[in-house]
Amino acid sequence: MTENLLQLPSKNRVAPAGEIYRVSLNGKEVVYKLKRCRRRTIGMKIDSDGLTVSIPPRESLHWVESALRDKADWVVKKLAEWANKKTIRLVWEEAAIFPLLGEPWQLTTTAPGVMQMTRARMKTRTEDQQLALPLPSVLTMSQIEEIVMAWYHQQALACFSERITLYANKLGVPQPQLRLSRARTQWGSCNARGIVRLNWRLIQMPLPLVDYVVAHELSHLIEMNHSPAFWQTVASIYPDYLAVRKELQKLG
Repeated sequence: MTENLLQLPSKNRVAPAGEIYRVSLNGKEVVYKLKRCRRRTIGMKIDSDGLTVSIPPRESLHWVESALRDKADWVVKKLAEWANKKTIRLVWEEAAIFPLLGEPWQLTTTAPGVMQMTRARMKTRTEDQQLALPLPSVLTMSQIEEIVMAWYHQQALACFSERITLYANKLGVPQPQLRLSRARTQWGSCNARGIVRLNWRLIQMPLPLVDYVVAHELSHLIEMNHSPAFWQTVASIYPDYLAVRKELQKLG
């Protein structure tokens, strides 16, 4: 039976928007957020935040429960897929690890009032300074976030531009415009105007994953679809795309 986290509702109770509920699906307890909006049918979204259910304003919890059980196999499967994704969560602390192209980096103090991003110590790997700025000796979380995000932005533009040039030359297409994206559900996109958007988070991933997304999006400059011809185009410049695509899917 569907239940509110705070109380057990009656069968036909109309739930307020934005409340959190539980329902048993295929023997598993599933928590979901309920939203009421102007729509005629039920909508279900599963992402890093879990399951969100959007419904018409006056539908009952009994109707929601019935709809969820009709889609129980899909809901349980998708929630499991998201649970297994290797998501990267950043912590805004000086000692935290910030991945760059699959390598660990840290914000460290090199002199009084000077901070820099350096490659984290791992075995015999040497440090490679990338960012050095005069900063207060004590940084707030917001200051650390601002520094690291500016560093990521700089690194992403430089790396992505280089890889776009490489794969555009392989395809024999004009180099498209590059824009960084903050999309929550897309690694990249390409439109008919020749604008390629790449998620800034890609700069955290190993270079082969970056290359796959670049090759994928540039192939849309030739085939603006996901037809067999499109995948043949991807394979022509990135033969190992299937294995890399599976790895990228694990990262959320």
